Amino acid sequence: MNIKPLFDHIIVEPLNEEKTTKSGIFIPQISDEKPVMGVVVAVGPGKINDEGKVIPMTVKVGDKVLFTKYAPNEIKVEEKEYLAIREDDILAIIEY
Repeated sequence: MNIKPLFDHIIVEPLNEEKTTKSGIFIPQISDEKPVMGVVVAVGPGKINDEGKVIPMTVKVGDKVLFTKYAPNEIKVEEKEYLAIREDDILAIIEY
């Protein structure tokens, strides 16, 4: 992928949270306001503060992140769906 986010923007590949019950019933992800997860695939250099200095990003490529459903903008690159989101809209980094 050749996309370079600017400032504090992040490109995320969404992870579909499909669930299956113990009895094998498939439960698709519902479209409500629950947080969504994704993997960071590109990160901008950071936000510029009032003094003109760049504040480095907290997230990095490969991080699994949690964010609200309506925060990101959907984009399509080479027929693949991605999400563009600002670092301020990320709720958490999920560590294993």
